[in-house]
This record gives sequence, structure tokens and C-alpha cells, in this order.
Amino acid sequence: MNIIISNSSQEAIYEQIERQIKSLIIKGDLSAGDNLPSIRSLAQELQISVITTKRAYEELERDGFIETVPGKGSFISGQNKELIREKRLKMIEESLAQAVCEARDLNLSLNDLKKMLSILYEEERL
Repeated sequence: MNIIISNSSQEAIYEQIERQIKSLIIKGDLSAGDNLPSIRSLAQELQISVITTKRAYEELERDGFIETVPGKGSFISGQNKELIREKRLKMIEESLAQAVCEARDLNLSLNDLKKMLSILYEEERL
């Protein structure tokens, strides 16, 4: 599992870990039943605190992406991929709704907002 931590990111380190593991699950790179590295070994590999890695795993478990079996480790949950996709779509909708609110507060037109979204979307692909 290749997790990359960016020190320049505005995102907290535990959120970066959580997001990247979720992405691996959605893409199918991690499948139901796959074993995640232990909290301690991942923390050691990433050279971060065990507390940070534990927080990432707790968030993943709370959202149903992983299951932890005491004494055995953490495993990718057998949760339905469609349900996971729906959760992510809901998160996108919430983020877009917030962006629309802020655009309205600035009297930004829908066309200008669409242009901004297109530019950001295309930049991410490069």
C-alpha cells in the first residue's frame, strides 16, 4: 500500500491517509477482506505518530470502510461498493452546495462558477 503524505497540504495527515485508503478501496486496489498494515507499522513506515494513524483507522471504521478484529488487525470491509460510491457522491454534493452558496454571496454568475469548475476539473486530470 502506497500512502503519500504531503507536508504542504492543508488537509490533516490522518485525513490524507483516510482519503487515500478510501480511494484505493473505491478503485478496487483493495478488496473486501484485505488486511491493512498494523497501526504501528504504518506509522513507522510513514514516520508519523501512532495516534495519527489510529485516528485515520478509526475514521475509516466509523464510515464502514474497514473492520478491526482485536488481536488480528484491520481488514477492508465487505461493504457494497455502490453504497461507498453513494457516500462519496453525497460528499461531493455537499461540497458543491457550499461552493454555490459562497458564489451567490459574491454575486458570481452560474456561468463563471461553471468556468471555474471546468478549469479545476481539467487541472486535476493533468
